[in-house]
Amino acid sequence: MESAALAAALAAVLTLFLGRAAIPRLRALRAQQSIREDAPARHQAKAGTPTMGGIVILLAVVVATLIVLRRLPLGAAFALLVMLGYGFVGGLDDLLKIRRHQNLGLRARERLTVQILLATLVAVYVARRPELGTVLTLPRLGQWDLGWGYVIFAVLYIVGFANAVNLTDGLDGLAGGTVAIASGAYAAIALRVGQSELAVLSAALAGACLGFLWFNAHPAAVIMGDVGSNALGAVLAAIAIITKTELTLFVVGLVFVMEAASDIVQVAYFKSTGGKRIFRMAPLHHHFELSGWTETQTVTRFWLIAAFAALFGLTVVF
Repeated sequence: MESAALAAALAAVLTLFLGRAAIPRLRALRAQQSIREDAPARHQAKAGTPTMGGIVILLAVVVATLIVLRRLPLGAAFALLVMLGYGFVGGLDDLLKIRRHQNLGLRARERLTVQILLATLVAVYVARRPELGTVLTLPRLGQWDLGWGYVIFAVLYIVGFANAVNLTDGLDGLAGGTVAIASGAYAAIALRVGQSELAVLSAALAGACLGFLWFNAHPAAVIMGDVGSNALGAVLAAIAIITKTELTLFVVGLVFVMEAASDIVQVAYFKSTGGKRIFRMAPLHHHFELSGWTETQTVTRFWLIAAFAALFGLTVVF
């Protein structure tokens, strides 16, 4: 418990120091955010905000975890590699957007192909590890061995959560705050299942996200970018897989599930009805913005949903 608290505090402090140094550097390099043309009108004011701030989060997590653990057990090393792999893909996407001066980086097909390849390597590795295996635990109901079907599940799971957090990263502080809450809950879950090294990593993740909020709170001085959001979603999925609490993350990470589901439903309904919409705009946070909520109200209320979901996941589901 003390090690996890130390990791959280250290990661938060590192993020504060690194962020203060990184923002002017990102601005000098013209690493600036481009805004979608169809985004709500008030989002156009965010154009030119430095992006790729997620690098600071990832660096703080790695350094804090290494300092506290001193050596990297297999589970923590595995999760960090997943985080850095997806961070690399997200960073490449960000760099292409910056170079093109528009919100168009990797094509969706290109990005998904690389993400699926990375997730497949992870899924096969997990399926072949006796201590991890292909068993899916249904909270309070029992276990279900998926066999090699687990590989398909794990690929969809990792890619899905990486992109769900990416979709959530649409308002100042939204992704950072909700990931901090979810990873904080997973620090407690990892301790409960006896994986203290993953508790340290989860706590470092929570601390780094909280530190990042100092700069990312509305109006944001820096945006995490895909390098951050893709990596954060992937590492949360990896932690859930290693702790064998895959289904619990669907509850603890309810906001990410809602955001991804709203986007999928909107696209499917739009195509099947010839242009009709269920939501004013997807993902879900934009719907509430266009319904009259301010950005701060939307973010705060989504944080509250994330907190309630995390508490429910800890006390009822897990």
